[in-house]
Order: sequence, then C-alpha cells, then structure tokens
Amino acid sequence: MRLALVGPTASGKTEAALEVAARLDAEIVSCDSMLVYRGMDIGTAKPTAAQRAATPHHLIDVLAPSESFSVAAYQALAHESFEAIASRGHEVLVAGGSGLHLRAAVDALVFPPTDPDVRAQLETEACVLGASGLYERLASFDPQAAAKIEPGNQRRSIRALEVAAITGREFSSFATAWDSYPSAGVRIAGIDVPRDALTERIGVRVEEMLAAGWLDEVQGLMDQGFGEWLTSSQAIGYAEAARHLAGECTLEEVLVGTVRRTKALARRQMAWFRRDPRIRWFPAGVTGALGVTDELTEYLQRG
Repeated sequence: MRLALVGPTASGKTEAALEVAARLDAEIVSCDSMLVYRGMDIGTAKPTAAQRAATPHHLIDVLAPSESFSVAAYQALAHESFEAIASRGHEVLVAGGSGLHLRAAVDALVFPPTDPDVRAQLETEACVLGASGLYERLASFDPQAAAKIEPGNQRRSIRALEVAAITGREFSSFATAWDSYPSAGVRIAGIDVPRDALTERIGVRVEEMLAAGWLDEVQGLMDQGFGEWLTSSQAIGYAEAARHLAGECTLEEVLVGTVRRTKALARRQMAWFRRDPRIRWFPAGVTGALGVTDELTEYLQRG
C-alpha cells in the first residue's frame, strides 16, 4: 500500500509528515519539483538537516541547481526509493504539494520521451511559421491534443509535435491514463486549509524565510550562475530576490511578489488535487496540518 500526504504550500505538510511517518515507521519520499536541488533550502522550505536525520527522506538534494529535472526522471527515482524502503521493512509515505509528481509516483503513467535535436528543429520552424502555423500542423495530425492547447501556446504545440515525431504516436494517446484514478494500492490524505488561514501562513513563512538568511542563499546561487538554469530558476521567490540583489526592485516588492505567487501556486495545487477522487480531505485551521495529525495517522494506517 502506497501512503501519501498532500496539500498546498504552507499547509504544514512537512511537520505533519514527520509526525505521521514516526508513528507509521515510514520513510518519506518527497513529491516536490524543487526540493531535489542542493543549496535551495530556505526559499523552498526544505526539511531541516535535523528533521531529515530523525526521519529518512528521499528525493531531496539529489541534483545541483544547474541541472534540469523532468517528471519522468522523478518517477524513476521515486520507484527506486520505494524498492529500497520496502527492502528495509518500512512503510512509504509520499509527501508534498505537486499533484503531477504524486501521480508520477503512485500511478503507472508513461511519460513520452524528449529529443533536443527534434525540439531545436521545431523551434527553428516556429520562427518561420509562428505559433499559429505550428498549431495548425498539430490540429491536422492530432486534433484531440490541439483542442487542449491554446493556439498561441507555442511551447506546448512544440512539445506535442516533438512527441509525435519521436514516437510516431499522437501526443493525446499518452493522456488516457491521466483520466483514470486507480484506488487499489494507494491511500491519500489531503490537508485543506481555509484560504484566509493559508494566506496568513504564507505571509508568515515568507517573513521567516527572510529572517533565516534567504537573501544570502540567493546571493550564493547568483554567484554560481543563477538565472541561466532551466528548471531551478523557476522556484517561486528566487527570481524576485535575485532582481532585488541586482538592484532592480525593492525588498518590499520581493516580499509582496513572493506572497502573491505563492498564493497562486496554492490555488493551482488545490485545483489539481481536487480532481483526484482518491484523496480524503482533512480540514485544518491556522495551525495547519499539525492540528489534525491524529486524524491523518488514523486514516493512513488503516489496512
């Protein structure tokens, strides 16, 4: 049985997961796209060294920030972690806020391959044809995929055409499994924090990040080349902080922008999770997930 604890950013998942894992004799497998990067600790609210020493964590600090990371790569590493944890006789607790990575970990999803040369060729063609030209080509070959893509979204059209060129299959053919939510072998608990309470928690977290030395962390990343990295530079708050350190915006603008983007992330996370009927939701207040730890544990430990 795969166990999972999910919820939006700043809902208290980290602390609750530690408590639940201790009670269930479980090791934690992170389902987060940014915790994989070394040196990005404060701004991602990564579990502390002490917390990770108390409870084994997986898929944290596995890459340098300059390296790209795909969901397919995450899936492979997650499955390796599951096997290693099982070999030690422990439970697996998948914990995090990415619905995409959760599904990659617990469901048998197939992620189509990539090819830099094919993508580069399509990007060159896009310069000539434009986004609309590529979209029309996709619509003639795979109308089902095109129906789910905005005509002006060149990046997604290129991805769909890239997959078709590599595999000879319609991009939409890979999406079938996403509409199925098999309940066998998985139990998922979700943390539901009211919007006002979550907004308050997000504001407090950003202030705590600043006090903990977040700007120094970002400066260290800038010294290594931050801004040129494809995946890690997308982490919320880091680009804003980098602009401030470069003299391009005020600290207040950094804080306001980080809170705003974090709130938007929380909304997207919940919209994704709400589509999964397997998740049993546990209402939590301003104290977050720690206030419902007993309920979470009881639900997840049912055989």
